[in-house]
Amino acid sequence: MNQASLTYIHPEAKIGKNVTIEPFTRIHEDVEIGDNCWIASNVTIMKGARIGNNVHIFPGAVISAIPQDMKFKGEETTAEIGDNTTLREYVTVNRGTKAKDKTAIGENCLIMAYSHVAHDCFLGNNVIIGNTSQLAGEIVIDDFAIFSGLVAVHQFVHVGAHVMISGGALVRKDVPPYVKAGREPLSYAGVNVVGLRRRNFTEEQITAIHKMYRIIFQNGYNNQQALRIIEEQFPDSKEKENIIQFVRSASRGIIKGYLNTNNGKNY
Repeated sequence: MNQASLTYIHPEAKIGKNVTIEPFTRIHEDVEIGDNCWIASNVTIMKGARIGNNVHIFPGAVISAIPQDMKFKGEETTAEIGDNTTLREYVTVNRGTKAKDKTAIGENCLIMAYSHVAHDCFLGNNVIIGNTSQLAGEIVIDDFAIFSGLVAVHQFVHVGAHVMISGGALVRKDVPPYVKAGREPLSYAGVNVVGLRRRNFTEEQITAIHKMYRIIFQNGYNNQQALRIIEEQFPDSKEKENIIQFVRSASRGIIKGYLNTNNGKNY
């Protein structure tokens, strides 16, 4: 029995050039796969999948299954995977609902084994999701965010760019850009200095980010007061604009500052 007879590809699926599809994989109708992809054995790619170029999908992954959402009524939606992204073993990516019409994972992302990306999530470029992390519906994760393993994220949460979230975290609030977050409840744990240096942020930029977040998280101001001080005291910059815009638009509120377990106060 040859390899082709062990793999099912729906006649209406669109497969690009130089695509390897291993045995025991099933590709449904209304699927589009770009060039130079590798699809491992025992992968299921279902209706509505839109897969870019040079994507690697490892065994057991299920892409574009219908949402695990009781409001879903069979509407035509998609699950989109950007170029150069890797989905490791048993990753599941559900397609969208009428809320957003699609689930989208950007370019150059790594979604590690057993992780779940639910309906209507939008992941930016260069995002890394650690093993067994679970993303509920309608989550937004901005570029270069990194999750350690076993992270669970509440629906509608927004995680900013260049964020690092520690393993086992429960993410119930929005996490603003450039920070590290850890502990329980999830709290500000400093600026993601290592990540920012790797992405060529200057020491002056990093210092300014540190100072802005001290005002937000460590000086005892409420968010409105902190943002007013930042607006008045810091020169205009992309980092300042991103921080202010993120905090003002955080529909779930942002994470808190350091939690001092000795006396229960933030500092």
